[in-house]
Amino acid sequence: MMAPIRSRLPVANNDFAVNEDPERLDKVYDQVLGKGGCQMLTDEVKWLAITHKSFDHGRRGFNDRLSFLGRRIVELQTSLALFHGSSAAPFPDTQDHYGREPFRHPALDGLAGVSEESKYQILNKTRTAQLAEKYGLDSVVRWKPKRSINLKGSGLPVVTSQALNAIVGAVALQKGGDVANNVVKERILWPLGLQ
Repeated sequence: MMAPIRSRLPVANNDFAVNEDPERLDKVYDQVLGKGGCQMLTDEVKWLAITHKSFDHGRRGFNDRLSFLGRRIVELQTSLALFHGSSAAPFPDTQDHYGREPFRHPALDGLAGVSEESKYQILNKTRTAQLAEKYGLDSVVRWKPKRSINLKGSGLPVVTSQALNAIVGAVALQKGGDVANNVVKERILWPLGLQ
């Protein structure tokens, strides 16, 4: 159903063409997931993982839930990498006024390296958007920008980061957690500089 009169004036020259070529999409999946990555997911899931809810007003399905799952997996693997990382330092020694000694165990030494700040430095939207752009996701993601002359201002970094997380979520659902964990380590964390 459509209103007889538009509440907003149409924006001139705001046409935005999205990718409809499956071969181009397969090439991007090969870049994101590695050799043979285009065969890891079914065609329907491949299109769903790169579709933002702004595309076609969300009528064809969109990647919010896949992105949520993928983001959780990426954050977990980031925390584990920070915990087991070589740069993790043990907690500093502190003096207690009552002479108590805090519990120490070698397995907890890396815990000081795991914090919201350190995870944010690695996984902020700018860095993940640059990685997604390097893989070519910006050329295949399906979305409707507010203004097609200013894609970055319309939210392209957020949309591509969300698509990258959705691909991880789709791999987790289709191939399992072990494969998704390896994808996160090899294709996201290592290029972002976290070993």
